[in-house]
Order: sequence, then structure tokens, then C-alpha cells
Amino acid sequence: MAVSPYLLVSIVLGVKCYRARVLVSLVRAGRVQERPKASLILVPAGQLFIGEVVTLRCDIQGHTDTEWRYSFYKNEYQPFYSEVREYSFSVVESDSGKYTCRGERRSDSWRSEISDAVTLTVSALPRATLTVEPESSVFTGESVTLKCEIKGYVGWTYQWYKQDPWGGLITVPQSVHHTVNRDTLTIRGDAVIHGDQYWCRGERRYRTTSSQISDPVTLTVNALPRATLTADPKWSPVFSGESVTLKCEIKGYDGWTYQWYKQDPWRRLITVSQSVYHTINRDTLTIRADTVINGDQYWCRGERHDRSISSQISSSVTLTVNALPRATLTADPKWSPVFSGESVTLKCEIYSYDGWTYQWYKQDPWRRWTAVSQSVYHTVNRDTLTIRADTVINGDQYWCRGERRLRPTSSQNSDSVTLTVEETPKPELTSSHKGAALIGNPVVLYCKLDQSAGWRFYWSKHTQSPENETKTETHSYTISSVSVSDGGQYWCRAGRGTPVYYTHYSDALWMNVTESPKAVISINPDNQVFRGETVTLRCDMQGGGDTEWRYSWHKDDYSHVSFSTTKENTISFVRESHSGKYTCRGERRSDSQTSEISDAVTLTVSDRAQAVLRASPQSWLSEGDSVTLSCEVKGSSTGWTFSWYRDKDELLSDSSRGAGGSYTLSPAALNHTGVYACRATRGETAYHTQYSDAQPLWITGVSPPVSLMVSPNRTQHFNFKPLSLSCEGQSDSPGWRVRQYTHSEKVSDCSSGWGSVTGPTCNISSLSTSHTGVYWCESESGESSNPVNITVTNNNVILESPVHPVTERDPLTLRCLCHHTKASDCIAEFYKDGLLLQTQTTGEMTIRTVSKSNEGLYHCKHPEKGESPQNWILVRVSTNPADKAAPNLVGVVVGVGFAVLFIILLILLWCYRANKGLKQNIDQMSQQNRQPGAEVTQNGHTLRHADVASGSTEVTYAEIELKTKKPTKKREMASVNADTVYSELKHNTDKGNVAGLGDSD
Repeated sequence: MAVSPYLLVSIVLGVKCYRARVLVSLVRAGRVQERPKASLILVPAGQLFIGEVVTLRCDIQGHTDTEWRYSFYKNEYQPFYSEVREYSFSVVESDSGKYTCRGERRSDSWRSEISDAVTLTVSALPRATLTVEPESSVFTGESVTLKCEIKGYVGWTYQWYKQDPWGGLITVPQSVHHTVNRDTLTIRGDAVIHGDQYWCRGERRYRTTSSQISDPVTLTVNALPRATLTADPKWSPVFSGESVTLKCEIKGYDGWTYQWYKQDPWRRLITVSQSVYHTINRDTLTIRADTVINGDQYWCRGERHDRSISSQISSSVTLTVNALPRATLTADPKWSPVFSGESVTLKCEIYSYDGWTYQWYKQDPWRRWTAVSQSVYHTVNRDTLTIRADTVINGDQYWCRGERRLRPTSSQNSDSVTLTVEETPKPELTSSHKGAALIGNPVVLYCKLDQSAGWRFYWSKHTQSPENETKTETHSYTISSVSVSDGGQYWCRAGRGTPVYYTHYSDALWMNVTESPKAVISINPDNQVFRGETVTLRCDMQGGGDTEWRYSWHKDDYSHVSFSTTKENTISFVRESHSGKYTCRGERRSDSQTSEISDAVTLTVSDRAQAVLRASPQSWLSEGDSVTLSCEVKGSSTGWTFSWYRDKDELLSDSSRGAGGSYTLSPAALNHTGVYACRATRGETAYHTQYSDAQPLWITGVSPPVSLMVSPNRTQHFNFKPLSLSCEGQSDSPGWRVRQYTHSEKVSDCSSGWGSVTGPTCNISSLSTSHTGVYWCESESGESSNPVNITVTNNNVILESPVHPVTERDPLTLRCLCHHTKASDCIAEFYKDGLLLQTQTTGEMTIRTVSKSNEGLYHCKHPEKGESPQNWILVRVSTNPADKAAPNLVGVVVGVGFAVLFIILLILLWCYRANKGLKQNIDQMSQQNRQPGAEVTQNGHTLRHADVASGSTEVTYAEIELKTKKPTKKREMASVNADTVYSELKHNTDKGNVAGLGDSD
């Protein structure tokens, strides 16, 4: 604290005045005393540290404490007073300085002399220094000693601390794991944990002062290092006669000494010490050569004298002692024998080692081995010894040995090589082919030597000069594609060595070259086959026999190749994957010469074959007509035979009905009515197609024993309406029943569930479209009525027309019936063959006199409710003689009229033009009758099927048969009920096609 100079002046003046007053008082009192001297003591004395408490004690010599009060001065200033002689305070570093004191008597303020100065020194708290021994890494199991010091000070004791698992500091006291000895802490080996942290702090005895805590020491504990044992020589094996030096190292550490161990015969480790057999030099152990034994094992371990620890023992080193390597002696030529005039080169090798030099030896006539050195007869070049040709003697023996500067320094002797010398050989020239070579084939010539291999071969032809010989490394010479120019005489010879030693020439070989035949491939039964069939591929050679060839078969540019010894290759069960382009070629058995490859043929394998059945001219026939069923296989027409079936029973074809793909019924009889199918077969294994779709044939008789009566009497009916079918007529056959054939292609009786039977009548209470089909009466004996076609529709409009054919010159009434509407209220348009005839508001159209021209396909249409199915109206020729005479008379009259008219037309030019126009009209009518869809009946009348597709897809068929009455009693007695109704049901009809009007497929 700074003191004002004015204050100091005031204090000094005050003191002087006080002294003067005291002196005056003493003088007046008649007595003057000597002033006592104050004495200042610091407790504790000496150096203090920040935070310690110091006590200043001021004693007045010869006086008691109570009679004085005290002043304490720092650096000659009076900073504070005390009523007692002691003054204590906690020091800071700024409190350092020189302190004095004096007393002032309480009674008269008499002052003592000021004390001598005492120095107070205040220092900052020292920091403890913590060191660890050993200073480097600690090894597992080693104890650790920590030392705590406060340098520059004495008189300290020390406290030790350790970090607990939660990061706090805990005191480390004396224990079995920790030994405290003044300034050291020793941690036992099993208590030394990697990562543990320790601190220390100093304390002063009899004083409350502590030093600053030390920086922490973190223990680093490493596993004991492992000694590494290596051998010199650094490679294995050791050769016989070599000594071995082992070296032990502990990498990364120093200061180690080493112990050596060896396994005794009982597999125990024994210590190896210095001896005549083992020399130890710090980290090395040298084993004398005669003590190096194959299989001996050695170990080492490091020890520290200063720390009483040992390293982990090293891995063992096993001594492998091998015999010295053996030299290998080879001769060039590498084969025996050697031929007269050849030189010989011997080569000495020691494998797996390099740096060798070689010594050569030869057996002399006294069977002694003598060294062979460089001379005019022997040339030494590193690892080879060349013996001049005139020095090569049959039976001479040679051997060699290797020497080197590095280990191993020498090898074992090689085995000896004995020279065998023979006369110059003559090769044999042969060819790969037998007989003439075929153009385009490869030809191989072979030059054979029986004595040895490894020669180079030289080839010549009569057209070449000797210096133009062809050389090959092997004993074969290949002409990849022989041609006519390659024909001629050939020779060969062999040569080897440098300079080249040649054999004699072979005898000449003559080679003829001829044209190569071309293969021709065929497929049986057909190029178009079906899955599951057996297919035979046949390969023929143009101009070549069968026995001298074997055959290769190729598919799709050689992607699949097979071979056979015969010209036929059979695929027993073809699949679609067999489809492709096939070729073949022949290979001559005698010499593998091949023909030209055949042209490709394509095999197409389709899914299972399907038979298709058609009836011609139509499937609805009159008794006595002819019909032909034609069966074919889709996509194939070769090699098939056909089987025919009616109502699932097989029919055998005979000569009267034809063979192959057709089956003819002529004349057709009532008992030919039925459902027909066919199937085709071909091949030796009898491959069968699938059955064709069913084809029904309906035969109508002139005088059937009974007639089928339909109520309501029309061919078209609304859905859900009732229908009655009755067998009526004069017949003695018992058991008449109503039968049906529908789109399900099944024949069934009324009693099977689709109707109810009452006597000869079958009643259907509620029609459905499934009832659409052909109906007839049939007796137990097999007699039947003519069939009738019934159409049941979901449409709102039907056409009412007679069930039976209409007779010529009779009236015909057609009605258009609308569902839930009276016929008179149904406005209708009537169409014939797709052309509008007339529109009637009453829904009824009448043709007063029916003629053949009225025959056709009819339907009606309501402007709002739609149109009816189509129905075929058939006109039958009248059997009444009067009806037949009237047209004849009319014909005569008309004929005369036309004759007169023709004469007039000849005169008049315009008559000629009219006649020309008439001819054009006639041509047009004729052309219409030839339109697709028209069918010609047995008696020559044309049934019009035109414009079917323009109407409804549901069609009702009716047929009017025109017959010329024969003057037979049987025909005259024909009942009116014997009318023939033609109707046809097309099974499996696609939408948009008209059932029965096209082909039956």
C-alpha cells in the first residue's frame, strides 16, 4: 500500500515532539531511565509458503507483556498495531520483507527501542515431481517403483493417489500391493495394470502446508517380448560338414542377455552352455560342424539382470541337414545312340543352386578317372563339354562335379554317361491316307526313325531342288487342303546338332490326288414332322459305297455334331429343339479322308399333328347321293395312312370307297347317318396324329318310316319357351324315341335329361340355346326319321318358317315374330340372301306361288329389336303330274313366241343390241351361281349361300328338295309326311361363321 509523504512527515514530527515531552517530564521528575530494546521473533522461522500463517512476536526485555502495547513495522514503516505482543496472519507472496517492532508503555506512552529487523520470505507452493522406475515400458509381471520429489526443499513427507474406476482420486495407503517408503511407492507385479494413473503430493510436518499435486504417471504394461531365433546359414537345409550359427534377438529392446536351450532325446529342454561343441558370444550360439545333427531343435530366451525378468521363449529352430547336391550329367543329343560323324555335348547341372563351376572327368583305359580340360578334342564352356566327332568313341564314360565359392562349396559326383555310337540311320516315309487322297482333305506325311527322337525333319518333292527342302520340328508334314498339284513323289531325311548331322534320304513315296465325292442328305418321313415322331436322316455318297464310310451329322452350322457308322441317323422321339438345318459328310474308314459336306436340309418339328376332316359336297344329303370325306394333316402331306371312325367305332377303308386321305359313301343310305372322325398314321413306329374334330353326316330318306313333328311348327324358337317333338307316321317298329345332336358333339335321348318323354312325344318345358341342334326319331331296330334342325336364340326376333321343305307352286308365308309382341304389331324388313325384299307393317310376308328362284337364305329385321337368325328355305319339285304338264305347255308357247321375236330382231338393229344385253344378264346370273358359298345338290340345283356374313351369326337351315317324280308305285304312295327336311349343324362354329354353309372343318 502506498503511504503519503505528508503523512510520514507528520508522523516524524509527532515522534520528535513526544520524545521532547517525555524528556521534560523525566527531568522534572528528577529521574531519567534507559529505554529497553524490543526483540522480534517470526514463528515459524525461515521460509514460508503462500497460505501459511506466520506469527510476529515482539518481546520487551525485562518487562511484562501486559504493560505494553506494540507496533509492527515492515520495511521501517508501521503498518499495524497490537494490544498483545503476538500478531498472526496468512501470508501471501507480497508479505515478503524485513519486519521490526517496538513497545509503548500503556501508563505513559514510553517507547522502547525498535527491534532488530527480521526477514520474512514467502514463496509459491512447490510442485511435486513424480518419476517411474523402470522408465520404459513395463512388462507383465514386473513391479513398478514411483518416486516423488520436491526439488530445492527438504523436510517433506508424501501422499500417494490413484484414479478410481469413476475418474476420482483415491489415497493409496500401505498394503500388500503397495509399499510406501518415504518418497517411493512400489507397486507389486500383480497389481500393475495397464492404463492405471498415479499422483503424489508433499506435506510439511508440524505445518499444514501441502505442495501442488504432481502430474499423473500412466502405467504402460506390455506383454513380455518373444525372443526371435534365426539361423546362419539363413536358408535350409544345412549341408553335411557345415557349422551353424544361431542368433537370438528381442527386437525393440536392449540390455538383454540370452540363455540357450536344446531338446534332449527324451524331449526335455536342457540348457546349452559354453563348450568345445557350442560357442556362445553374447547373442549368438555357434554349433560345431560335427555336432550339427538332422532334426535337432534349439530355443533361446532373453533375461534382464537389472529387472529380474525374462522374455518369452523363442520359437524353435529345427536343423535340417542334407547331403551335398548331386550333379546331373546329360548328353546332347539327349538320346542314345550317337551316330558316326556326330559330335557330343555333355551338360552338367546342379538344380536349385547357381554360381557353380564344373570339373569334368573321363575313365581312362586303366579304369581310372582323369580330369578333362580344354583341348583340341574337348571344348569346355562353363557347364558344357563338347567332344569332337573324331573323339567320340563307343563305350567311353564321363562324369562331372560342381564347385562354388558360396555354400555348399562342392557337389557330389554325377552319375556317369556312357557313349553308344552307331551307323547313320535311314528314315521311313509314310502317309496318313490309304490309296488316293481326296481333294480338299488334309494329308499328313510321317518321317519315322526307329533309333531315337528329337530330330528336325527335311521334306522334298520331285518338283523341288534339294536346297529348297521344307523343314519341320516334328516328324510330320501336313498339307491342310490337298489339291491336284500336290500329287507326286516325296522324300524325307532328318538332321540334328550344330553343324547339322543328316540321316540318309528315305525311299520315295508317291501320292495320288482325286476328286472328293459330295454327300447328299435326306429326311424320312418328311422335312415337316411332329413332336414324338421318329425321324431318320440319311446320308448318301455320290459314287461311293456304304461300307467304306462313316458319317458325321451337323446341325445349325456345326453347333451340334454326332457320328454314326451307318448312313442313317435316327431320332426316336423328336422335339421342337430338333428343328434346324442339317448337313452331313462322310469320312473314309481306311484313312479318315472326308467327302464334301452336303447341302443343308431343314427339319421343322411342330407340335402334335392334327387331322382335319371335311365333307364334300356337303354334310346334309339325300338318300342315294354321294359324299366324300377328306382327311388331311395340317402342314404335312407325305407318308400318311388314314383311319376312319363313325360314332367312335373304327371303319376299315375298302377299294369301293377309296384309299389314302378320302372315304367315299356312294350311294349314301339312311344308316350312314352319324358322327365321323379320322386319324392319320405314319412311320415304322406308327406315329398317330390327334383325332380330327367330329364331322356329322345327315342322310334324309324319300319315305322315312316316321316323321318328326315340331310344335310350334317352326325351326326358330325363343329362349325359355316350350317345345314339343313327336314321332308320327305308319311304322311297325317298336320303341321310337326322340334323339338330339348338339354343339357338345354328343348324341343323347330325350330321356337323358334335356326333355321329358310322354309316349312318342318329347317335351321341353323351357328352351335354352344349348338345345340348338339336330333332332330325329329313331327306333330300337335302328330305323330313323329325317333330321330336323332346331335353333334356339336369345335374340328378340325370330323368323317363322316351315319345318319341312316347301313344294314348288305352293304358297309360302314367312312371319317375323318379336318377343312379347303380337305378330301383327311387329314391323319387319324381310331379306333374302342379304338383300331387302320388302317391308311389312304386319310382320308377315307371303309368296303366293313358290318357284325354285325363291330358294335361298332368309331373315327378318325389326328396326328397334334387332334381327332374326338366318334360315335356309328349300323348294322341292312337285310330284303331281298336272303340275309337271303345265310348265311343259307354257314352255312350248313361250318357245314359239321367242322364235317369232327372234326373226323380228334379226331385221331390226336394236333387237340385236337387246339380245346382247340379255346375254350379259345371263352371264351375270351364271357368275352368281358360281360364287363362293354356293353348293350344288345331287340333282344339279344350286343352293345360294351368298351374303351370309352380313346377317346374324345364328342361322336356321331348311332345304326344299326338287325331285323328278318317277313312275314307280313306291314314289306315288309316298305320304305327305315323308317330306325331306335338309338341315345342317356346324359343330364348334366360330363366331361370325355360318354353321354348315362353308367347309366342314
